[in-house]
Amino acid sequence: MSDEEKYEHNALGQRVDALLRRYDAPANGEADVPVLTEVVDDAPAQRPPAVNAAALEALARELERAVLERLGPEVDRVIEEKLTRTLSGVLGQSVEGMRVELNQSVTQMVREAVAASVARTLAPPDSKPE
Repeated sequence: MSDEEKYEHNALGQRVDALLRRYDAPANGEADVPVLTEVVDDAPAQRPPAVNAAALEALARELERAVLERLGPEVDRVIEEKLTRTLSGVLGQSVEGMRVELNQSVTQMVREAVAASVARTLAPPDSKPE
């Protein structure tokens, strides 16, 4: 069965075709305008019952607990990442400062040791300690 044959056997398809044929060629030569025929009740929608203050407070506490329960691990992770980055930066600066300071100290100690060795080597033989 083709799609067109299935459409023709479909009750909804037949009703749509009939409606289209009705508006394609109006009987009196004037175009009909389709109108909404469903009657809508204008009665105001029923309001839900009022919530008392105690129930509202309990709901707020439960909502707060649920939000904190879900956000807690994420907040901890973000704080840990921030702390790690900050400590890594501070530690890197401290290590660099210590490296510079140690380099200066070692350079000064080598200079002093070389100067003392040169001074001993160049000193007259009678002033050398035995």
